[in-house]
Amino acid sequence: MKYTILLVSLLAISLAFGQNADDQIKSLKSQIDNLNSQLDRVRKSNDDILWYQRMGDIAWVDKVTITGPAEKSDKNPTAQGANNPLVFRSYVFFPRNLDVSKKYPLLVYVHGGVHGDVESSSAHIIRELIVQGYVVAAPDYRGSTGYGRDFYEAIDYGDKEVVDVNKTRDYLVENYSFVDKDRVGILGWSHGGMITLLDIFANPDEYKVAYAGVPVSDLVARMGYKTEGYRDLFAADYHIGKSAYENVQEYRRRSPVWNVQKLKTPLLIHTNTNDEDVNVLEVEQLIRALKAENKKFEYQIYENIEGGHIFDRIDTKIGKEIRLKVYKFLNQYLSPGRPFQSVQELERTSYYFQK
Repeated sequence: MKYTILLVSLLAISLAFGQNADDQIKSLKSQIDNLNSQLDRVRKSNDDILWYQRMGDIAWVDKVTITGPAEKSDKNPTAQGANNPLVFRSYVFFPRNLDVSKKYPLLVYVHGGVHGDVESSSAHIIRELIVQGYVVAAPDYRGSTGYGRDFYEAIDYGDKEVVDVNKTRDYLVENYSFVDKDRVGILGWSHGGMITLLDIFANPDEYKVAYAGVPVSDLVARMGYKTEGYRDLFAADYHIGKSAYENVQEYRRRSPVWNVQKLKTPLLIHTNTNDEDVNVLEVEQLIRALKAENKKFEYQIYENIEGGHIFDRIDTKIGKEIRLKVYKFLNQYLSPGRPFQSVQELERTSYYFQK
């Protein structure tokens, strides 16, 4: 806020000296964006410390550097290194009592949010997975916050960011002998749920099971019920680049609901009727489309569960009960060594109760 006030003051001074208002506004907006990017880096660094603090008793925590596809070819195609793969970071979590002579199932955890990132606020979920005997990978794919403005603007919504997530799966399988390539699952909520769906559609033989919670499902419908400011974000030059009105086919291509014919992976979908972010109509449309294609999958539409968009990720009693259902679904395909049998086991893990 203080930076905004400062820059508005500078704008007033500039105008007083007769400088072009449009140029000044553009320059000051760029300065604000750069300041916000710097603050995001600081927040990210602080949050990384919290990951070690919140996970260190049960897990080895690392942050690896890997690569995904090159950025959009039209960004600066003649620049030095323009076609180099994009470098990104991924968190990896290994059970502290891991035995390298054994094989462990892998779960790829996909963070949500357009320009979100892997935050320690989800540590309770990662703890719950680790204690059951999973190796967990959580990529900060292109467009994630905390890595500077260039990385933020490298977003390729519903396209190359999905490839980054799959590259994370490949990295774990290829580099750790104790990861069982035949027991890999993927899960995510919201935007992470959308990426989960698009990943299993594109790579059906690489995942044994998937969970998509309150997934963004239909970008065309989403542009219809969201605000103009939200639509403008997608139409930005560094984003999709055009509005849904200007290129509806591109929005369909990046939407799970228009790709359901590709489903082969066992899948569980959850949604909530009072979701204030992903309107239930998107997920209902996804469910109808899957049924129309005669796909086998499981789903549940929850009625007005407290918490709205994050109803099964928070600390309520019903939130824990629903997470246990998710884990039991995943576990039947991935067979972790110590699967939860009760909410009480889940609570002892994620809330530091008596072991």
